[in-house]
Amino acid sequence: MPNPNTPPAASFLQFISGMAIQSLVHLGKMSNPITNKSAVDLPNAKYSIDLLGILQEKTKGNLTPEENDYLSNALRDLRLEYLTVSGGKSGETGEAVSKEPPVS
Repeated sequence: MPNPNTPPAASFLQFISGMAIQSLVHLGKMSNPITNKSAVDLPNAKYSIDLLGILQEKTKGNLTPEENDYLSNALRDLRLEYLTVSGGKSGETGEAVSKEPPVS
């Protein structure tokens, strides 16, 4: 029987999942595990989602198809949820937020 105190093996999918959950907490869609309360924090939601976007950009061509699909789908869903929660405005500046990833 596995030890419940042993963390799971490190993986890219596990890392992306953790970042996505952090984004959902900031979007108020999940309770904060420390406070056990839900609250919207748009600047930190945007930051977390932007970090995932940077990972997507920097790992392009180096991911398995499963990792690439998981990251792309997570980003799409989080960006749409951000737009829904924010009313289409950026958490920091009030500017409209693009649904598309930045073009490099």
